Amino acid sequence: MKYRPFGRLGWQVSEIGFGAWAIGGSWGTQSDADSLAALHRALDLGCNFIDTAAGYGNGRSERLIGQVLKERAARGAGRVYVATKIPPAPGNWPPSAYDRIEDRYPEAYLRAQLEERLRNLGVEAIDLIQLHTWTRAWNRNPLALDILRKFQREGKILGIGISTPEHDQNSLVELMRNGWLDAVQVIYNIFEQEPQAEFLPAAKEHKVGVIVRVAFDEGSLTGKWTPDTTFEPDDFRNNYFAGDRMARTMARVAKVKEALGQDEPDMAAAALKFALKPAAVSTVIPGMRNTRQAEMNCGVSDLPPMTDEVEARLRPSNWLRGFWYGGK
Repeated sequence: MKYRPFGRLGWQVSEIGFGAWAIGGSWGTQSDADSLAALHRALDLGCNFIDTAAGYGNGRSERLIGQVLKERAARGAGRVYVATKIPPAPGNWPPSAYDRIEDRYPEAYLRAQLEERLRNLGVEAIDLIQLHTWTRAWNRNPLALDILRKFQREGKILGIGISTPEHDQNSLVELMRNGWLDAVQVIYNIFEQEPQAEFLPAAKEHKVGVIVRVAFDEGSLTGKWTPDTTFEPDDFRNNYFAGDRMARTMARVAKVKEALGQDEPDMAAAALKFALKPAAVSTVIPGMRNTRQAEMNCGVSDLPPMTDEVEARLRPSNWLRGFWYGGK
């Protein structure tokens, strides 16, 4: 496993981190035994960064991580950095430009959420607290970040971050430039390359740690699906790939495979290598539901990095699918 600096916090984190959304149960049936085994296996392979959230199984993911942290501490295992997230108080998701930050992230609510995160994880201080999520309208008065700084001074958290709103990731660029953030979590993958333009350079310039999520485009970039792929009823991907989106995605996946050719025959590994390519990236957090996935994902760090030539061939795969014309 290779390690990278995590912004200005002085940490050295594994370039492959553990994405813990799936172990909360939002990706279909998931046993706690498989989740615990996956966590231990990833950490045994050198992973030392875990990302979770309050909303991942209503704390289930955090509690499993807390159990593993306790077990490993008892046997003197190495340092593990844990990042978790606090959602806004109930209301619009994502927050509306008309929402008041005082209503969605009030201090009493943030403190109660922090204390619950501490209990679930079984720790006295959390390495990184991220707000889950944000609206550009709050950049003029980022009150919630000031409250988190207060918690930081109290020693309850070490770092402050935000997980980007999917529809407006660049809303965090101004906050990075103004010194508000120790870390950011961003969607960056073969289909979503927009962060290369401004987001990643800003993070690098201002020494902000970068966590890359959705490197597999919620699974499509593993190269294992077909247009007929289906999911369990409670799997969130039923909405993500609703309508004709699965068919359109698979057509684009075929073009990605063609661009990779024989240089990168393992598409899942190539997707992680692509996400790791920018120097600004600190860690990529693929989901890991079992020991096999832990071994496959962590093993990518031991492979040669993606070449500049292959990365260049993938640039035309950028997909502006959020635009009104459907990104066709």
